[in-house]
Amino acid sequence: MAVVAEQLVDRRESLAEELSGISGRRRTKNTVMTALMFMAVVFVGFALLLVLATVITKGWSIVSGSFPAWFTKDIQLRPRVAGPGMKAAIVGTCVITFTATVIAVPLGIAGAVYLNEYGRNRPFARVLRFLANVMAGVPSIVMGLFIYVFWVVPRGTNGLIGFSGALALACLMLPIVVRSSEEMLRLVPQNLRDASYALGASTSRTTLRVVLPTASPGVISGCLLAVARAAGETAPLIFTIGAAKATNWNVLKGTNTSLSMQIYGNAKESFVTAQERAWGAALTLIALAFLFTVAARLLSARLSRTR
Repeated sequence: MAVVAEQLVDRRESLAEELSGISGRRRTKNTVMTALMFMAVVFVGFALLLVLATVITKGWSIVSGSFPAWFTKDIQLRPRVAGPGMKAAIVGTCVITFTATVIAVPLGIAGAVYLNEYGRNRPFARVLRFLANVMAGVPSIVMGLFIYVFWVVPRGTNGLIGFSGALALACLMLPIVVRSSEEMLRLVPQNLRDASYALGASTSRTTLRVVLPTASPGVISGCLLAVARAAGETAPLIFTIGAAKATNWNVLKGTNTSLSMQIYGNAKESFVTAQERAWGAALTLIALAFLFTVAARLLSARLSRTR
């Protein structure tokens, strides 16, 4: 018995030493990874602050110096001539992005609901999930060429409208909405669904009244990411909306423009006046994206409190 007891004590001491070594290695790895993550956050934050400082420094003078004409006058026809005015691009960005959002967000959320609540691991659902992943990796210029060939070319000059650009942006937004919404729906506890089923609710009613409201803050954040990407895209719009200088609220008639296209068009000019307008348009686009972000966060917080 004494020998057995001594062996047990030795075994316990060896296990304690082994566990102590494992715990020490884990603490070391945790410390190293925490330091690396902190360095990555500092690097990304520094780069972001540098970009913001540059855009604000170069764009604030023309925006503030010509307020409110910057927001109320149309774009200068000649790039070498000084003069503010970015109303047409601001309106074009808002209406084209809004139209793309109306197209992509409902389809994306519906697709995510099918994949997570109905399709799950069925063959058709796996195919749709694979196609969504493939679409997420397609370059934006390819999507613009796709809409140009299959939508704009058959209509000739009548195809160069804001709606064509909205279709291209919607194709870019759709996979982002699907993937982000599906991930948020997966995070909803299964207990909530089971409780709803136990009360006699159908799958559709459970999805609409329990699952979607619970996942709504995350779904809204995913949709916001898609909107932010669409608002800053330039390549798809080059082939689809034409080139306009005057304000056009109608996405179904006439050429249009956007802030991203004005940034691209003015930045490649050699005139100082045009480059100043490019920086002003960049600052305006960042401000719009910031306003969209704040509005989405406020909506998410309100939905969370209501729920």
